[in-house]
Amino acid sequence: MLDFIANVNSLVNNFIWGVPAMICIVGVGLFLSVKTGFIQVRKFGVSMKRTIGKIFDKKDASDGSITPFQAVCTALAGTVGTGNIAGVAGAIAIGGPGAVFWMWCSAFLGMCTKYSEVILAVHYRERNADGEYVGGPMYYIKNGLSKKWHFLAYAFAIFGVLTVFGTGNATQVNTIVSAINTVLIDYSLVDGAGSQFVNLVIGIFIAALVAMVLLGGIKRIGSVTERLIPFMALLYIILSLGVIFVNVKVVPGVFASIFAGAFSPKAFTGGVVGSMFMSLKKGVSRGIFSNEAGLGTGSIAHACSDTKNPVKQGLFGIFEVFTDTIIICTLTALVILTSGVTVNYGQAAGADLTISGFTSTYGNWVSILTAVALCCFAFSTIIGWGLYGSRCIEFVFSSKAIRPFLVIYSFVSIIGATMDLGLMWDVADTFNGLMAIPNLVALFLLSGTVVKLTKAEFDKSILE
Repeated sequence: MLDFIANVNSLVNNFIWGVPAMICIVGVGLFLSVKTGFIQVRKFGVSMKRTIGKIFDKKDASDGSITPFQAVCTALAGTVGTGNIAGVAGAIAIGGPGAVFWMWCSAFLGMCTKYSEVILAVHYRERNADGEYVGGPMYYIKNGLSKKWHFLAYAFAIFGVLTVFGTGNATQVNTIVSAINTVLIDYSLVDGAGSQFVNLVIGIFIAALVAMVLLGGIKRIGSVTERLIPFMALLYIILSLGVIFVNVKVVPGVFASIFAGAFSPKAFTGGVVGSMFMSLKKGVSRGIFSNEAGLGTGSIAHACSDTKNPVKQGLFGIFEVFTDTIIICTLTALVILTSGVTVNYGQAAGADLTISGFTSTYGNWVSILTAVALCCFAFSTIIGWGLYGSRCIEFVFSSKAIRPFLVIYSFVSIIGATMDLGLMWDVADTFNGLMAIPNLVALFLLSGTVVKLTKAEFDKSILE
């Protein structure tokens, strides 16, 4: 039975994350960029000014909402995760250094895609029975398109519910316990047999922590993420810059391999990766998987923001993709490529390749800090996706279904900590991709609304 499920999932997954899907995601990003006059370029400076400056804005939000900065931190909590560490390593191993170039390309278009998602999420959001703002792809499909398209809203929400248990929780907890076990075993604090008990304890602790945060409501989620995300990002950036600084002499050669390898990967992988298409495919797919531009999930968090201006909040979408992919994913790539660690091209790789880049530079002691960073990355993702799942289950049923869902969602952490997930990684990845289809259709059909709102806002010169 499991083999049958695996084979069916493989067929669906190859299509969802294959050429047709990537063409759709890149195509919609390009279409939106052209229609908005490449807003991510024209207003990049404005976006950075309006977003980075909000880090120091500590005003309280109104009831049922969170501050704009808390919203972007919650969205980043869902996107900045193990994909930034393991996903980049995998892209380089299979697609060569050139995959990083194509990752940048997907992020360039993704900035406009996420900008559009956020604008629509805020513009078409609603208040639920508890007085909280709710929004996202299911709501802008429902409120922005005619009834004949409403089935797409339910399709997105259902796929969202199915996705969160794997992508958002179990696989993230599995990464946490792996990171902690690595440290404990390296320092001979536990052996292989004892790690099973440790994993159970960690799983129970994470489940309790997740339940405490998520059951506290949107304000508690926002409060946790606005503290966790900056700390997590700063720690990782400092560690990464240290590796790059120590190996600064090889940086020009690394960038040469990224740009030249995008079109001729064979020259930089010993002939193992000989196809430019493979480099492109891995770079684009990993970029999309990392920043989620096109999937629509991040807009669910942005819809909770205490703002009346969709365009101002949309600028956070540009900042979010830039931070996630252009900064954090690039730093991960440079850690791997400048540190001199052996990359077995053509073979799957994960977080261990990235960690080896740190340990080869700093020594084994840094595994403690990288474990902390990994735990923060993964836990923030669990919180962010918990919000996404609760909004999806609420849309399909009602707000009464949220608390039972969150209790179940919390207990999944124990499964992720104690079981070999295997197939769950692949199935979760497939459902994650299926969410993109209804969202991309909605973005294409509602592109006129994005252009109209953008033009009206900037014509007023409020953000200049």
